[in-house]
Parts: sequence; structure tokens; C-alpha cells
Amino acid sequence: MLVLVVVAVILMILAGIALIVKMHKNAMEDNLKYEMFYFPNFPMTFKEITIFFISDIHRREVSPAIVEEAKGIAELVIIGGDLLEKGVQFDTVRSNLRKLKEIGPVFFVWGNNDYEADIEKLKELFSEENVTVLDNRSVSFTSPKKQKWHLAGIEDRSLEHDDLEMALQGIKKSDFKILVSHNPKVMEDLTDDDGVTLVLSGHTHGGQIRILGFGPYEKGTTKVIGKTTILVSNGYGTTSIPLRLGAKPETHIIKIQHTKDKRI
Repeated sequence: MLVLVVVAVILMILAGIALIVKMHKNAMEDNLKYEMFYFPNFPMTFKEITIFFISDIHRREVSPAIVEEAKGIAELVIIGGDLLEKGVQFDTVRSNLRKLKEIGPVFFVWGNNDYEADIEKLKELFSEENVTVLDNRSVSFTSPKKQKWHLAGIEDRSLEHDDLEMALQGIKKSDFKILVSHNPKVMEDLTDDDGVTLVLSGHTHGGQIRILGFGPYEKGTTKVIGKTTILVSNGYGTTSIPLRLGAKPETHIIKIQHTKDKRI
């Protein structure tokens, strides 16, 4: 009887170790998802824009394979917050930014964990690497025929650094705009009068570890709420422990086109 108990315990330990190894392997995966959106208010003269979106890098090093796949496809890069966390070396951050810059110009919004770093040193790094920080502000892109679309970003909502009104200041309601918010709860603040067509977000890690399909947050998804579409990413890295289960890491190639009668 004692032998059977010992064997059972050993098997349980081995199964636990195997599960942890698998969870770590899952956390280190490089998954690039392709997303296609059609919006009737997207300016036709742009024909198409293509964005590489990555959120919640935390302690990970961006894979060269991901960069190579996105190069020549995406026109710009958006980092949806949590580029780092406490303890991450700035040399690692600089390396990640330089890899992402190979894809295109880089735009960044603050996440809650980014504030754990030396903020002034991080801002200095952004300046040195020509990263555009969307700290409650927007940038505009203009076509040769003078049509515009706008990319707005807000600081972290959970720490109450966000200012949606300032981020959208000066943008016409009818203009096509993308809002980047690390925290998807920004949807609670948006109204139809804000005229935001697409929100890009992360923060939740898709729950990171889901047991029998259940987790503290829902898996990354795309949904339409009111007149706004929101994409919530599972994110690229992990928080607390480098393990994932049932919520694989992901980055995104997002293509946007105009349509008069179709929207997904």
C-alpha cells in the first residue's frame, strides 16, 4: 500500500512538473495574428493602413522572427502599454524598441507597469529612439487629397492618469480615429459622441492562466460595443510568473480598409 502511495505521489509530481514546463513553453510562443477591419468612415484615399500592434511585453525580448514577418507589411508599430515592469533592464527595453523600429515608426501608450520604472529615464530613452508617446494626445495622418485619420492614446486608466477629453481634443467627431488604451475599461468612458471607431487595448493577458477555460479575465477578443469596435490582446509577455495556460501570447497585424456596407 505504501509503495502505491509513493508511486502516486511521484506521478503527481512528474505531472505537475510537465504542466509547468508546458505552461512556460506556451508563455514563450511567438504568435502573430492577422486582423482585417472594414469601416465605412475610413477615408477612401488611404486605401488601406496596416498596423503592427503589440502589448504587455513586460520581461520578454521581442522575437526577431516576429519582426521579420511584420517587416514590409506593417506601416507603423503601436505598443499598447506595459513595455516593461520593475526590474527590467533599460538595455533590454532599448533592444526591443530598436527591433520594433525595423518594422516602422513606433507609437507608445503608458501601461500601469511602465510607471514602475524610472519615468524620466524611460522618457529620455523614448526621445533617443524617436518613439512617439501618446500621453493623452493624438497624431494625425493626412493623405495627398487632404483626408485625415487620427491615432490617439491615453495614459493608464487604472492609475487615473488618463484624460480622454485631452486625447481627442481638436478632432472632429466625423473623422476616423483609433484610440489606444492599455486598459480596456476605457469603453466605460466612451460615448458615441466621441466618435471613436476602433480601440486597441491589452492589460488583461487573456487571464494568462485559465483553468478548465476559466480565468480572472476573458480571453483576448474583438467585439463591437455601441458604435465602437475594440480589440483586446492577450499580450506578448507575462506578469508575476512566466507561465500561460489557455491564453496564448499574441501580437497583431491589423489591416483597415474602407467599405460602404461591411464591418467586422
